[in-house]
Amino acid sequence: MKIKINIDDSFQEDEIIINSRRLTPELERAINALRLIEQQMSVIKNNEVFIIDVASIIYCESVDRKTFVYTSESCYETKFRLYEIEEQLSSFDFIRTSKSSLVRLKYIRSVKVELNHKLRLTLENGEQLIVSRSYSEQLKQRLGVK
Repeated sequence: MKIKINIDDSFQEDEIIINSRRLTPELERAINALRLIEQQMSVIKNNEVFIIDVASIIYCESVDRKTFVYTSESCYETKFRLYEIEEQLSSFDFIRTSKSSLVRLKYIRSVKVELNHKLRLTLENGEQLIVSRSYSEQLKQRLGVK
């Protein structure tokens, strides 16, 4: 893959042009990464609304009918339901790991097989999550693990 960057003060706005013979999975991931940069979400912490970049989200979790969004800096609450977040972020390498959690694949450090075909994920921030049996096969396929 060849990358060419032209910087010129006369350009009115930034523009990214991709030339390719066909749309490959690698190219799709690059396009999704570019879209992720622009994606933002409103979240709440201490009764204050924050706008965060979706790219900073490590995982999302639903507990007691509340949905929480975890970044490396903090934990926030959101008014979105987990299924709504999943719909928004599924093309950005977020995957369902249980009825109550979503994880961004990029932040998975390691995977350990547990009893009853469950998986234990260790994330880049050191947190550990259990992947339920019903979601473990899909996660293994996405990670390329047998």
